[in-house]
Amino acid sequence: MRLYELQRRGVPACLATITSAVGSTPREAGAKMIVCADGTTYGSVGGGCGENKVRSAALRCLLRTKKPELLEVDLTDDIGTKGGDVCGGKMWIFVEPA
Repeated sequence: MRLYELQRRGVPACLATITSAVGSTPREAGAKMIVCADGTTYGSVGGGCGENKVRSAALRCLLRTKKPELLEVDLTDDIGTKGGDVCGGKMWIFVEPA
């Protein structure tokens, strides 16, 4: 519903969808997040550094490349190396213009 409303109003946005996840992750496959060109987000793909990576990819898609991208978000690093975003799993997130 939110995406339809944004499209109707002509707001540039990307849709990020978790396509698969293995191990312990904050969200499961199918979770979605909308990222607007102004940085506004709706929904969540897990928060933290992983979500920041998705936001950056979405803005890159909207403002430069105009192409979809499949991201790997690795949450398996040693404790402390990524500022606390260690859950123990990996997620693959498809980011596409909406």
